[in-house]
Amino acid sequence: MANYLSITEQECKEMLETIGVKKCADLYADIPLALKNRTFNLASGKSHQEVLDELTQYANENTVYNTIMRGAGAYDHFIPSVVKYLSSRSEFLTAYTPYQAEMSQGILQSIFEFQTMICSLTGMEVANASVYDGSSAAAEAAFMCVEKERRVVLVSENVKPQVIEVLKTYLSRRDITIKVLTEKDGYIKDGKLDNQKLMSAIDEHTACVYFEQPNYYGVIEDAEYICNVVREKGAKSIIGCNPMTLALLKSPGECGADIAVGDAQPFGLSISFGGPYLGFMATHVNKDTMRRMPGRIVGQTTDDKGNRAFVLTLQGREQHIRREKALSNICSNQAHCALVASMYLSAMGKEGLKEVASACTSLAHYAAEQFTKGSCTLKYGSEFFHEFVTVTPVKAEKIVDKCAKLGILAGLPIGSNEILWCMTEKVRKEDIDKVAEIMGRV
Repeated sequence: MANYLSITEQECKEMLETIGVKKCADLYADIPLALKNRTFNLASGKSHQEVLDELTQYANENTVYNTIMRGAGAYDHFIPSVVKYLSSRSEFLTAYTPYQAEMSQGILQSIFEFQTMICSLTGMEVANASVYDGSSAAAEAAFMCVEKERRVVLVSENVKPQVIEVLKTYLSRRDITIKVLTEKDGYIKDGKLDNQKLMSAIDEHTACVYFEQPNYYGVIEDAEYICNVVREKGAKSIIGCNPMTLALLKSPGECGADIAVGDAQPFGLSISFGGPYLGFMATHVNKDTMRRMPGRIVGQTTDDKGNRAFVLTLQGREQHIRREKALSNICSNQAHCALVASMYLSAMGKEGLKEVASACTSLAHYAAEQFTKGSCTLKYGSEFFHEFVTVTPVKAEKIVDKCAKLGILAGLPIGSNEILWCMTEKVRKEDIDKVAEIMGRV
C-alpha cells in the first residue's frame, strides 16, 4: 500500500459485477438528466507538462534561503530521510479518528508511543495525544488550573507574542482575568522574570503562572525557583518549553512544574508557510490536573486473549454535553504530526537528540561571540540556549537585507535596532563568519 496503484479494466469489471451494475455511468443513474447534461464555462484542460511548467513558475517566485538563522517559535532542524519516507506511506496518511479501538490499533499505538516520549522528555507521567500548537496548549493548560475562587492567570511578557494573543482570545470569554507581567512594571530584569517581584504578584485569586523555558528572547529562566515560589503561594505553574532543549536542560518535572506544554515542531516537522505545528501537554498523575487534560489520551491494556492492546481512555467528551460550559472544546489531535515526531525521536535516539541540542547551543554561543566583536552588543547578559538578541548601531532591517543577498535569512527584527537570532545544527560555521563580517562592518 506504499503507493497508489490504478485498477485494471478486468478489476473494474469484476467490481461492477459484484455490486450489480454494468458500467460506471450507472452509478450516477439517480442524478437527473438535466443536471448531468449541463455545460460549464471552464477553460480547456492542460497537459501534464503545461501544469508542471506553470506550477514551477509559481514556485520560483518563492525565496528559498540556503541558511536560516531565524527561530522565534519555528525552528529549522535537519530531518533524517527515513522520517519523511516512512511518515509518507499511505498506511499512515489514510488513518482516521480511532473511535473503534479494535479497528485502530496501529494509530492508537503510534499516539501511545508519542505520549510516552513526551512524558520521558518532560519528566511527567501523563501526556495527551496532542493539540493544535504550542499556543493552544498553553491556553488549554490555563483552563486546567482555573478554580471557582482562582480565576487570574499570570503570564510573563517575555514569552512568545502569539501565545499571549491566544491566551487572551481563550480567556476573555470565560470570565478569567489575564495579567501580563511586564518589564515596565519591574517584573522582568535582564530578559528574565524577577523572582522576588513575581512573588508579590501572586495572591489568593491567582490560578496559575505561565512562563517559558527558554523564553522568547532565548534566555534561560530560573525555572525551579519560579515553580517553588508559585507552589508556596498555592497556585500552579505551567512551563512552555522548546522540547529540543529538554535533551540538555532540567525537565519541567524536575523543576517542579504542574503542567508542561510546548510545540513539538522541532521534532521532524518542516517550517512550511506557517505549519503544521504540534502542541503537546503533559502533567502529573493527580485528580487536579490529569482528569482536566483536554482531548484524547491513549492508554495501554490487554484484550480478552491477554495480548497488548490500546484504547482511548480518560476522555470525558464533555464538550458534546456541556457545550460552551465545557472546560475544553478540543476533541481532536494532530495524529500524523505526532507520528512524525515519534519517528524523528526514534531515529535520533537519546544520544542523537543530545548531539543536536549540543550543536545548537555551541553554534549559538559561537555566533554571539563573533557578532559582538565590533560595535554590536548582546542585549541580555543572562545564559541562553540557541537564541539570543543583539543590539546594532544601525537599523536591523539593513543587516537583514545584506544577509539576504548572501542567501542567509537573518534573525527576526524585534525592534528598530534589535535582532533575535537562532542557530540550529543546520547553520554552518562559515555562514556565521559571513554574518559576523557584516555585523562588524555596520
